[in-house]
Amino acid sequence: MNEQKSNETQIEKLEEELRDAIPQLENRFRITIWNRLVVLLKWLVFATLTGLALGLVGTAFGKGVSMATAFRMAHSWILYSLPFAGVLIVWMYKWERKQERSSTNMVLDAIHAEREIPLKTAPLIFISTILTHLFGGSAGREGAALQLGGSIGNFLGRVLRIDENDRRVMIMAGMSAAFSALFGTPMAAAVFSMEVVSVGIMHYAALVPCVIASYVAYGVACHFGLTGERFALGTLPEFNIMNAGKILFLGFCCAAVSILFCVVLHKTEELFAEKIKNSFLRPLVSGILIIGLTLLLGTTDYLGTGMQVVERAVVDRQVIWCAFLLKIIFTAITLSGGFKGGEIVPTFFVGATFGCLMGQILHISPSLAAACGMAAVFCGVTNSPISSLLISLEMFGFEGAPFYFIAIAISYMQSGYYGLYRSQKIMYSKVKTTFINRNAKE
Repeated sequence: MNEQKSNETQIEKLEEELRDAIPQLENRFRITIWNRLVVLLKWLVFATLTGLALGLVGTAFGKGVSMATAFRMAHSWILYSLPFAGVLIVWMYKWERKQERSSTNMVLDAIHAEREIPLKTAPLIFISTILTHLFGGSAGREGAALQLGGSIGNFLGRVLRIDENDRRVMIMAGMSAAFSALFGTPMAAAVFSMEVVSVGIMHYAALVPCVIASYVAYGVACHFGLTGERFALGTLPEFNIMNAGKILFLGFCCAAVSILFCVVLHKTEELFAEKIKNSFLRPLVSGILIIGLTLLLGTTDYLGTGMQVVERAVVDRQVIWCAFLLKIIFTAITLSGGFKGGEIVPTFFVGATFGCLMGQILHISPSLAAACGMAAVFCGVTNSPISSLLISLEMFGFEGAPFYFIAIAISYMQSGYYGLYRSQKIMYSKVKTTFINRNAKE
């Protein structure tokens, strides 16, 4: 009897505690929902501002590069001024007391909270990249876009007086916005800035800001007539074991090409720094070499971005066997001399031309192989498989998705820990669920 009364008393106490706790839980739930709404509204505003700012800057930058390229192609004599343009670029960086090799690594370091990105980096990379393309340097533009986005995103974070953690998110949102405006791939741009920083760990806290900033910037760029590249692959082969096996082998070969690309770029830079101590002499030597190689080959295909060659490889299925090797050499010499731009578009050139060549060898659609090669080599040098898949989907359509995915997956695994950016962190092993936390190999 006493035990029954004791149990009833305990039950009554529990009921009272529950009655008291339920209102508290309801209040906490309301507070949590409200806090999330406030955070969402904050990032909607901040990301929209970032997208608008970088959309305008990215559009101006993209049109500037296009105008510089058009002028160079119409006035071939300007190539002979390339060495002096390089000296001017090095002088600008010296005058601003910036390292002449400051690059995307600086942006990644800022996200890792290891350094700051001064706003003056933006006009420097803007002007120096346009000069590089105007006078015929073999470089890209997306690397410059990432630096533009990072520096302006960091500046906006300071202006809006947000804390250090949120400022890193603003840097990533700025990178996404600039990449999206310039290249016209908003899905890939939104993910790339989160994925490239730390391989194996995605900063999902930046997902909403990066997506909003990317699409706003893309809308601004489209409004002003700057649209991204789109390629029609034509009729694709059936997805079966034989064709999948061919693309798997292509992915393996693309991994080797991506390693070669990274090694040649970094070793050439080291060689220039070791053998040519004077930083003003490097662009002179680099420019003279580029001029000599261009005259020797009798073509300007390897100057600038070379997107016309990518189009020929994907659409017209035309490529010479050594095109990918020559682009690697031209790009390595250009960037090692102190010229600016980036490595991503040259990566597309290398991947597309190598893929087209392998498509002819393997007797599978050269257009499809070029698309797979471009995505696979990009994945190999950036260690960003999700972004690589999204880029291929946005540029080539969804029909070839199974082929792209196979090539990207194989290239990601087989490319090891090489990468374009020494500041990129490889957090987890590519072959085991093991935490390794190391920098990408140069």
